[in-house]
Amino acid sequence: MGSIITLSIVQSALELGFIYALVALALFISFSILNIADLSTDGCFTLGCAVCASVTLAGHPVLGLLAAMAAGVCSGFVTAFLQTRLGIQSILAGIIVNTGLYTINIAVMGFASNLNLFACDSVFTWAKDAIGGTWYKLIVAAVIVALVGVLISLFLNTRLGLSIRATGDNPDMVRASSINTGMMITIGLCVANALTGLSGGLLAQYQKSCDINLGTGMVTIALASLIIGETIIGKGSMLKRVIGVILGSCLYRFIVAVALRLNVPAECLKLVSSIIVAVAIAFPYLKKQAVFYRQKRAAKAENEQYIAELLREERMGKGGNA
Repeated sequence: MGSIITLSIVQSALELGFIYALVALALFISFSILNIADLSTDGCFTLGCAVCASVTLAGHPVLGLLAAMAAGVCSGFVTAFLQTRLGIQSILAGIIVNTGLYTINIAVMGFASNLNLFACDSVFTWAKDAIGGTWYKLIVAAVIVALVGVLISLFLNTRLGLSIRATGDNPDMVRASSINTGMMITIGLCVANALTGLSGGLLAQYQKSCDINLGTGMVTIALASLIIGETIIGKGSMLKRVIGVILGSCLYRFIVAVALRLNVPAECLKLVSSIIVAVAIAFPYLKKQAVFYRQKRAAKAENEQYIAELLREERMGKGGNA
């Protein structure tokens, strides 16, 4: 076990876990808070990666991250517009945007399938010069995610954030309170997709490359992280739930790293992700069913004991009469 789990594996899992935690936080806002299945996440992640890579190639790493967030906001706005103004269902709206983003992404990349950033500076290379050592990437990712997590928890506890949360819980009640649910959905999806774009931009600078197929399966990864975090932490304050999502993302990357260490083929990682999602989603139900089964067995055993005592008393009564 010690040879499987090494310090380098833990470090790499934490680095990627923090970066992908931004996508999990995005899905937390759209799926858990707004109750909307946003399937544009794959394309939006690649959009943030492509925009950030293009701006970073021009020599502006920080501006690249901000541009990636702005591109994510635009993607979220289009998705929300299709839902709130054109009456398209959320799943179909996400599919439409995700399909259209493929062309936009490859256009942003100069109609090339990948971009190379090895000759460019990034926030990680700046951190290496300032911090040194081998933990600079983890420090940068952790600081950014911690800052975003605190801001998200504070935002969702403001009046606007509470309105967004109420829209996901009971849109009819929100409309009765004269709150524009369409506006709340738009703001929520814009914030969520901004986080997705930021995650893609960070990953581009982290691995110093961008690929057109980089975002494939990102919904599955984010959903797995979200479900794992909510299963472990459960319900509670908004900050506690945000921490749970980040923890779930790191734990998911750790599971994937261990799977790779066990020589699981890279082609099977999507299958591993699907299995993790299925187990994570089914775990609360299976846990509930296990408790019910134990109670049923205990009740059955108690009932059998009660019947046995009645039969014993009946036999003793017949013996006394004889």
